[in-house]
Amino acid sequence: MDEPSKSLATDSLGPTVTVGEILVEIVATKIGVGFREPVELLGPFPSGAPAIFVDQCGRIGGSAALIGAVGSDDFGFVNIERLKRDGVDVSAIAVSPDYPTGSAFVRYRTDGSRDFVYNIGTSAAARFSWTEKVEALVTRSGHLHVMGSALSMPSAWTVIEKAAQVIKARGGTLSLDPNLRKELKYDDQTEARFAQLVAMSNLLLPSGDELERAAGVEGEAASIARLFELGVGEIVLKRGREGASCFLRDGTRVDAAAFDVKEIDPTGAGDCFGGAYIACRRLGMPVEQALLYGCAAGARNVTVRGPMEGAGTRAELDDFIRTTKRLT
Repeated sequence: MDEPSKSLATDSLGPTVTVGEILVEIVATKIGVGFREPVELLGPFPSGAPAIFVDQCGRIGGSAALIGAVGSDDFGFVNIERLKRDGVDVSAIAVSPDYPTGSAFVRYRTDGSRDFVYNIGTSAAARFSWTEKVEALVTRSGHLHVMGSALSMPSAWTVIEKAAQVIKARGGTLSLDPNLRKELKYDDQTEARFAQLVAMSNLLLPSGDELERAAGVEGEAASIARLFELGVGEIVLKRGREGASCFLRDGTRVDAAAFDVKEIDPTGAGDCFGGAYIACRRLGMPVEQALLYGCAAGARNVTVRGPMEGAGTRAELDDFIRTTKRLT
């Protein structure tokens, strides 16, 4: 197995593949205290952290693919058609005749926080496995991106573990976005799997306290040092309106300012950041340029309602960068 500190495998080795939940998202149009009263809803929007990530990866020009499952219903159609339109390989997405496509209902609170009501465990989203189509995709993939939200799904771990072995063996690389959700349960086994993935990662993309959780120590500097000791080669800390920072093993630090935008819907910002950043790095861009596109992708996405409705092509992001003020 290749050392985790290796730079990300280039796009020519094969697509960036990710594994996990594919959902539709239905959003409350008014800020409130939850779903304990009738409320106007908007949707369905294609969603699920892995789907948002990989859609942005495809839109900016990286080769991208997704492993997961949807139901044989309109919600499944909404997701598959959006991903196909945006250049994502959907050959390894299973279609279940027995379970509906997963869903997430979202309500925003006055303090900016969000409440999600998920249907994942009893939907098609949690029912996929290692199949011939999955194996065919993985054996030609160059990079595996794992979202922490997928670790709550038992079916996902079998696929992630096998895919990591296959992709690493052919010279590929792995990235991890902790993406830990307060609504999802993480037992001791899941925590152990999370620690295993951290140690395997070439690139880590945490937000907030996810950096310390991944490292198992307190403090930004101590956490970064510990993660490098574990073998992580590149750490990109997403800081929201404070931009983003990239730390490399050689001591290099690169900071990027955020963009000044009016936030309409924050869901998917970090996923779009990751999709753009990883695609750019695998396409050979330096850290500075990849961070710029990552920040632009995350910021552009929050200006539109719907978790991936603001995901941009490279031309759209170039225009956004040119016309949007940066925060200092």
